[in-house]
Amino acid sequence: MKKPDLESLRKIIAMYHMTMDDTELKAYQKIMNESLFDSYEHVDRMTEPELPVKYKRVPGYRPPKKENPLNAWYWKTEVEHAESGKLSGKKIVLKDNVSLAGVPMMNGTKILEGFVPQIDATVVTRILDEGGEIQGKAVCESLCCSCSSFTSDTGPVLNPHNTLYSAGGSSSGSAALVSSGEADMAIGCDQTGSIRMPSAWCGIVGLKPSWGLVPYTGIFPIDVTLDHVGPMARTVENVALLLEAIAGPDGLDPRQYGLQPKTYSKYLTGDAAGLRMGIVEEGFGWKNLSEQDVDRTVRAAADSFTNCGASVETVSIPMHRDGIHIANIINTEGTTVQMFRGNGLGTSWKGYHQTQLLDAFADGMAARANDLSAAAKITIMTGQYMQHAYRGRYYAKAQNLARLLRAAYDHAFRSFDVLIMPTVPYKATKLPDDEADLRKIIALSFGVDTNTGVFDVTGHPAMNVPCGSANGLPIGMMLIGRYGEEEILLRAAHAFETMTHGMFARPAELKKQTLGSYPTND
Repeated sequence: MKKPDLESLRKIIAMYHMTMDDTELKAYQKIMNESLFDSYEHVDRMTEPELPVKYKRVPGYRPPKKENPLNAWYWKTEVEHAESGKLSGKKIVLKDNVSLAGVPMMNGTKILEGFVPQIDATVVTRILDEGGEIQGKAVCESLCCSCSSFTSDTGPVLNPHNTLYSAGGSSSGSAALVSSGEADMAIGCDQTGSIRMPSAWCGIVGLKPSWGLVPYTGIFPIDVTLDHVGPMARTVENVALLLEAIAGPDGLDPRQYGLQPKTYSKYLTGDAAGLRMGIVEEGFGWKNLSEQDVDRTVRAAADSFTNCGASVETVSIPMHRDGIHIANIINTEGTTVQMFRGNGLGTSWKGYHQTQLLDAFADGMAARANDLSAAAKITIMTGQYMQHAYRGRYYAKAQNLARLLRAAYDHAFRSFDVLIMPTVPYKATKLPDDEADLRKIIALSFGVDTNTGVFDVTGHPAMNVPCGSANGLPIGMMLIGRYGEEEILLRAAHAFETMTHGMFARPAELKKQTLGSYPTND
């Protein structure tokens, strides 16, 4: 192990506002080098545990353009799996921030290009144990820092409903592959809405479970208080089945606080008899954001629950309009501290630490930080400035306010079983062309999470349900439930799907349109 030289120690004491002359500094250096590094050297010689890899797989390949018209595949592979199980016969794709041993993981950025995990994430093992057929990795946005689908270093992911439009992010490839029919199910991850936003824009069902229901072990984190992983599919039944397979504690993830999995598919009755649905007024009519056809379509879909036995009323939750600001601060500073300064893992949490990933990310940042997306760069600059100038005070205040935010929704859940609002207040936006300036790129990368980001902060389960379309682009309705009550959301979503004969989540036809200047990698 390399020991510290004087110049390194000078920088450290300056960082912590201390002053020492070289004589004093050398005295500290001598003590450090002679005794305090013994533990580091001892631990360096030890072998750390790795998560088991139970099933064989082939290395696979990056598919060429003819196999990848939406540019949604990052890597294709074949993985052995159990001969039978609740996911038998289901074709499943993983978001490319999920570790699949022996298969490259890029997480959308050149920073990690060439990295190959040695472990399987917990959700991977659980899928394979239930007979699921993992086909490969779906493109995700650069370090999952964007709500749109053009920031990955492998090129933009195209919306299957109209290839000139965004698929949404950051689980962009997962949504596009499910929507187009290339996969039955997908794993997505969600810190500000990254399962639900692309599900809304691609017209599929996507569930962000309660915080901690599904273990995040073996997945590239952003902020442990926001990290969620969950299922995406074209039908509510497939979402329920995948959730059954992956939910429950693994003993390795400190985000998990005792929530137990349920047999979610048993709750899919096709009716919503007795459920109380609340249309949240503050989720509609966002100034300069909400589109009238989206608001109108979601309200009509919400009102239609009366046709399958539910009661429907409006409810006001004023703090909902504050929620996105609280979420923005936690996400911006949390990402800066844990992901960028903490090399993807950070400190102060008990759980499985993927040290191989930490090393790869730290080396990549040292060598290729200029290759970061604009969304990632502005996150670093804003988060680090606020940490330095205000010592993390606003992150701390936002986390304290998050308790009030959760309480505001919990109060509404005394009167309602399910809350409803648009998933995204507007339809998919056009992908930017090569001439787009920085301001436009940043504007398109953020802001989609106006309604979704709140529930990553509060931890309530929330899901997108396709409920209509306009100008050929899907519109999504978001259902929100009590913490730990995914079965109620799934029952309500299944009732709507049954009532509408599943017409809003059929596989999208790939339209033959010019891709303009949008590059896709062969």
